[in-house]
Amino acid sequence: MSGLPSEEREPFSLFSQWLSEAEKSEPNDPNGMAIATADTDGLPNLRMVLLKEHDARGIVFYTNFESAKGRELLANRQAAALFHWKSLRRQVRFRGPVSIVSEEEADAYFSSRPRDSRIGAWASQQSRELESRFALEKAVAREAARFGFGDVPRPPHWSGFRLSPLEIEFWQDKPFRLHDRLVYRRETLDQPFVTLRLYP
Repeated sequence: MSGLPSEEREPFSLFSQWLSEAEKSEPNDPNGMAIATADTDGLPNLRMVLLKEHDARGIVFYTNFESAKGRELLANRQAAALFHWKSLRRQVRFRGPVSIVSEEEADAYFSSRPRDSRIGAWASQQSRELESRFALEKAVAREAARFGFGDVPRPPHWSGFRLSPLEIEFWQDKPFRLHDRLVYRRETLDQPFVTLRLYP
């Protein structure tokens, strides 16, 4: 298992390597990440989501835009993300602006989801008060009947966000809490990253 490089390298390939290693060792959801946002009062909010795509443009996850995180990200297009892989004693943090993925990207990912998940995206009024579990099951049954055996298109309120990092930090556990921390940082998205190491 390789740790942080002795000579700094391009961060997205390093992230891909670490994610690939996590996929071999993590028992559940190696692509799980915590997404931090803030509401209109500036109060932070945090929840787990699943990474669905990643490349040099950033990391992508999907959600209902009418959910708490959807509303918060539409109002304040900035976020932070954290991957923690306990089996590898590693974590990676991303911080930066978010943008909405293209219609084509969102349609392609939505069509790849299981049919029941696509129906659930129509049925769930995510983050809003639910009177009972039966009400949710009734909504799912109603949407399933509405679509029958036909195609289940992507709801207009459901799409993806791309977090394009201004900062990426790689953290590797080391003995005596003398952890290894490597940071890639840039002022704007069109600039190259600079690298620095931090005290643990």
